[in-house]
Amino acid sequence: MFSIIKRFVDFTLSLLILTGLSIIFLILSLIIKLDSKGPVFFRQKRIGKGKQEFYILKFRTMKTNAPKEMPTHLLEKPDAYITPIGKFLRKTSLDELPQLINILKGEMSLIGPRPALWNQYDLITERDKYKANDVLPGLTGLAQISGRDELPIEVKAKIDGEYVEKQNPKLDSEIFVKTVFSVLRSDGVKEGTSLSNKNT
Repeated sequence: MFSIIKRFVDFTLSLLILTGLSIIFLILSLIIKLDSKGPVFFRQKRIGKGKQEFYILKFRTMKTNAPKEMPTHLLEKPDAYITPIGKFLRKTSLDELPQLINILKGEMSLIGPRPALWNQYDLITERDKYKANDVLPGLTGLAQISGRDELPIEVKAKIDGEYVEKQNPKLDSEIFVKTVFSVLRSDGVKEGTSLSNKNT
């Protein structure tokens, strides 16, 4: 029953947010196109429920010559690849908004473990221990309000497993609210990263 309610909430809220922010989407798309050469959206292969691959959507924040299959925090000089508007989008986590489309499609949820890159084998393996690969990945999750950039993979996977074990409407609501405040304060965000573009 919870999964049905969760899907209904995911679809309804993401549709409402997309509709309400449609003007902002259009403005950001225009700014991104004027700011640097390349597409408005960035597509990247990620691991979804049951370790099925899908392509996550983000507003493009990096130049087209940036490595595409590597977490930003592993780049030698990430700032050399980030566009001027990209720094703002990452700091405010606005680059994550297109993932509402992934949620509408049923590839993601509002709340859940952040989707790992397809080649983050260490994180995927750790999550297997806690069944964290058995649920839809989220726009935000328990790990994101528990340390974000600072969490090592082992700790992050364990927290993701804790969410899978305890998930319920009350917990999802708490994570959603705390995420909003965390983003507003830019908690745990290091230079060159965003809400979910550090280890995942």
